[in-house]
Formats: sequence, C-alpha cells, structure tokens
Amino acid sequence: MGRPDLNLADAGVAGATLLPDAAALDALYGGLPTAALLDIAIHTLFPGRIALVSSFGTEAAVMLHLVAQVDRHTPILFVDTDKLFGETLRYRDRLVARLGLTDVRTLTPDPARLAAADPHGILWAGNPDLCCKIRKVEPLAVGIDGFDAWISGRKRFQAATRATIPVFETEAARVKVNPLAAWMPADLAAYAAAHDLPPHPLVEQGYRSVGCMPCTSRVAEGEDDRAGRWRGTEKIECGIHFGLEADGSGI
Repeated sequence: MGRPDLNLADAGVAGATLLPDAAALDALYGGLPTAALLDIAIHTLFPGRIALVSSFGTEAAVMLHLVAQVDRHTPILFVDTDKLFGETLRYRDRLVARLGLTDVRTLTPDPARLAAADPHGILWAGNPDLCCKIRKVEPLAVGIDGFDAWISGRKRFQAATRATIPVFETEAARVKVNPLAAWMPADLAAYAAAHDLPPHPLVEQGYRSVGCMPCTSRVAEGEDDRAGRWRGTEKIECGIHFGLEADGSGI
C-alpha cells in the first residue's frame, strides 16, 4: 500500500529531535487504514524511536501481526509481572515464533522493590494500585525510556473509560498511537480469521481480557470485556495509560 502525501510540517515535525503534535497527527493520519498508519508511524514519524507495548493478551495477536507485516524488527515491550497466567507466557512464545518477531523485550519488576513492598507476593490483595505500580508501571517506564512514541492496542469498545480515545495522543513526553481505536470485535475476529491467528488459550474458558492471574476473572455475557479485571474493586486500569514517568508515577 502506498503512503499518502506526508505533510510533516503541519504536524509540527520540524526536526528529528522535536516531538510532533499529537492532535495534528490525529487530524492528518487518524483516518488512514491501519496498515498505512502503522507504516507512517514506524518508518516516517518515529523511525527507530517507537515500540509496541503488548501484554500478549486476548486481542494481542491482531496488533502484533499488523506490526510484523510492517516491520517485524519493531521493538515489542512485554511486562512479565511474575503474576501472569502460564497460558499467557506460552502464548507469547507461540506468537513470537509464528510472526517472526526479532526484538521482544521482557521487562520485569525490580527485585529490591518487590522485597521491600511485596515480600510475600500478596500485595495485590490489599493494595492493587501499588502492586500494579511496582510490577507493571515502573518496569515499563524503565523499558520505554529512550523511545519517543509507543503503540497501544486499546480500543474504544473495551470499556467506558476508553470510549473516546484518539488515534494519536500525547502522554507525558511521548506520543501514544492507538491504531485499533475504532476497531470493533467483529473487525478483530475477521482479521484473525483471515490470517489464521491463534486465539489466547483462555478465551475459550470465558476470559475476554487477561492480566495477572490473581486479579483476572471470567466475564459474563453483557459485561464490558474488562469487567473481569480487579473485580469487586473500583480499579479499572493498571496505570500504564495514566502517564509513564521515570519513577513510574502517573498511576
């Protein structure tokens, strides 16, 4: 697919060291087909300075495949919280091999932080916000350092809190790209079927969104896909989409 005419000056791209204006990028490129959008983001707007953050969750295969089709050497950041389902880790390995991804970086919590704040591994039960901060937000903040932009797999249909997300947005000192923002479940299913992408093994067991094992439950018909995350609490996000600062704050 050919690239449309690029008008980078309109997006505030005056030089390689300047961060483009996310609102301008959204106006210029937000309506492009997903593959063309990813091509521009990876090769033109942020060459060598963009990564895909993936949980290898229930809908991850579509985004991973799209990125692999554009450039399978794109860095993939994966946070292993040490509380994930074994099925997720095995699914990650299967997709990496299937898609030929060459730069998957596994990020892990700081052992000293865990020893001090969660020595028994049950912080999730009493303080899930702090647990997510230590096990997910902080490792990602360290791993994403040096990138000017990152690709997210969020979609508007997933939850009320995501209903208005743009394709391009500014987060702290980076641009976040949400190429699948407007995709619906039927779009994901059709794409996965067309490319014979394997589903996450927990989907058939009733999990529509998968995070850490202690804080993930099955979702009933009619519930938001993310209703099974942190069930019984007011928590609805892990914190990585609230802003990644160097110290992991923003949760």
